[in-house]
Amino acid sequence: MFKSQNPKLFTLSALALACLPHVAQADNAPAAAPAARGAAANSTEKLGTVVVTGNPLRSSEAPGQLRSLAGDELTLQRGTSLGDTLGGLSGVSSTYFGPNANRPTIRGLDGDRIRLLSNSGASVDASTLSFDHAVPMDPLVIERVEVLRGASALLYGGNALGGVVNTLDNRIPRQRQTSLSGVSEFRLGGANGERSAAAVLDGGWGDWAWHADLAGRRTDDLRVPRFTDPEGATGSRVRNSASDSKGGALGGSRQFSNGYVGLSLDSHQTDYGVTVEPDIRIKMQRERVANAGEFRWNDGPLRRLQWQASTSRYEHRELEGDGAVGTIFNSRGKDLRIEAEHAPIGLLRGVVGTQIERSDFSALGEEALVPTTRTRSAAVFLLEQLQLGDWHLSAGGRREQVRVNSDGDSADAESPRFGAPDQRRFKPGSLSLSANWHLSSQWELSLNLNRSERAPTFAELYANGAHVASGAFEIGDNQLGLEKARGSELSLDWEQGGAGVRLSLYRTRFSNYITLQATGEQEEEQPVYAYRGVRAQMQGFEVEAHQEWKLAAGSLRLNASLDSVRGIELATGEALPRLAPMKAVLSAEWRQGPWSSRVEWRGVARQDRVPALDQATPGYGMVRLALARQFRIGESDALWYLRLDNISNQLAYSASSPLTIRGYAPLPGRAAQTGVQIRF
Repeated sequence: MFKSQNPKLFTLSALALACLPHVAQADNAPAAAPAARGAAANSTEKLGTVVVTGNPLRSSEAPGQLRSLAGDELTLQRGTSLGDTLGGLSGVSSTYFGPNANRPTIRGLDGDRIRLLSNSGASVDASTLSFDHAVPMDPLVIERVEVLRGASALLYGGNALGGVVNTLDNRIPRQRQTSLSGVSEFRLGGANGERSAAAVLDGGWGDWAWHADLAGRRTDDLRVPRFTDPEGATGSRVRNSASDSKGGALGGSRQFSNGYVGLSLDSHQTDYGVTVEPDIRIKMQRERVANAGEFRWNDGPLRRLQWQASTSRYEHRELEGDGAVGTIFNSRGKDLRIEAEHAPIGLLRGVVGTQIERSDFSALGEEALVPTTRTRSAAVFLLEQLQLGDWHLSAGGRREQVRVNSDGDSADAESPRFGAPDQRRFKPGSLSLSANWHLSSQWELSLNLNRSERAPTFAELYANGAHVASGAFEIGDNQLGLEKARGSELSLDWEQGGAGVRLSLYRTRFSNYITLQATGEQEEEQPVYAYRGVRAQMQGFEVEAHQEWKLAAGSLRLNASLDSVRGIELATGEALPRLAPMKAVLSAEWRQGPWSSRVEWRGVARQDRVPALDQATPGYGMVRLALARQFRIGESDALWYLRLDNISNQLAYSASSPLTIRGYAPLPGRAAQTGVQIRF
């Protein structure tokens, strides 16, 4: 499963693990371990509340713009992709490309504006290049997902303007494991006929801890309400949408009185169909080696030093119907992020850090739409926080240097289209200021201001070719400058007893927004989509509310959320493409003893604010039911669940999908799925 990638990283990590002094585990070790196993059968699983993303100073209060899924909630919300798993969160949608390739979008922003992380480290893949490229990760082995929006996300770079999605697991154990524990899960059903299984084991001895996980998933063509595709074919299946994926990981760490050092290796492979073309499949594989560690001190100028480093190899083959390889996408990436917390200076606490990333990308074959490129970036960042009575103030900044090199056309190219070799250099910077005011024990007011800059990606600069998998001819612009934006957000929170309400208003104005839009032209019998920079504005709101009652017969919780985003091109007043419409989610959760249930209605408005060459997307409403029961199997506790999706079998399409894809891939139809999770 694993192949040699970076001998230097292996050697350095092994030396660090073996040579550091042997000492006992301290009481102040971080609480980022898996949930305790063996809870009573009638208890609700509770994970630690340690927040990682956007919280480098380990504040007891999570950032106000952060939302997370963990425990039983994550188990019941898991989909076949990351975008599907997060789709119910306020302000979150996905670039829907059938059931297999869904990348999250946040507040209308997608692609390279959403930073995907794995345990706070970079996740190298090709999902930002095209909508048909899947994220190489299986939600089955994730223990927690954190979604960070707003100004705090800018510490992760200009390409986190839309937000950060950080998936967390225990592949590098962060605390001592004194006994064997694990989780196994089996799932059947769903609109895609899923058959999946996953197993996670954690153990250790003395100061050593280890982790292993394995997951596999097979699906059939997605079942949907009867529809007619753009070619006039009628049916109730999304053609060529079946998939077969598998992956696994091994990891270990050594614990010390003031920290840990660890290493992990993981591999993910998937084979899935492309819905636009009936006979094209994608074979994708990503292998990653990660090293992470942390040390803490009680005195001195430095109080904590934390790092994550990884090297990844990604390959993506697009196969023709006869099995011939049409295009091969290769990406090799390395990243290093270091954070150092300094000693308090009066009431001021802060973190300074650096991040270095390298990426080599190539697309080989007759249908390659980008040249071979190399991207290099280096950044420094700073976050300072000040607590003054009821006021919490923070300021952050990040400065980057980015270099993008294109090899252009090869000397023997029969049909040159990428031009001569080229190099672009950029120096993006980001600043954020925030103030939180605790008006009372129930009320809190927050204001966030930010300025961000993002360097264009190699695809935005140099793409020039037909992308068969997405049914479009894509053209970049090597004269694009930095994407620049200024944003503000005002939030009001109220919390009392079992009730709470949060209201957020935000606006982002771009002096240069890089957008991929249809031009109305045709090239090689495909519609042309071109990258260009425009002046633009996005604004929207999010409202979330909940109320919980403790009753003699159990507990009842009501949840409601409403979110909307609108974006326009300022010069023309035309709507920006692929924006999710207004979305409302209403749910009721009931718990009694070992039983729990949830009914959810998700309503999405009609999206008729679209560019001239796009089409309106009808609104829809879907109902989902879930029933779960905790029980015991010997010394282990377990969770059985049943989920019924789209009960009314509503035909629906995703407005955030490109027009070339949308008509071929409706959202899933009525389906039932069941599963069992066993914990020990």
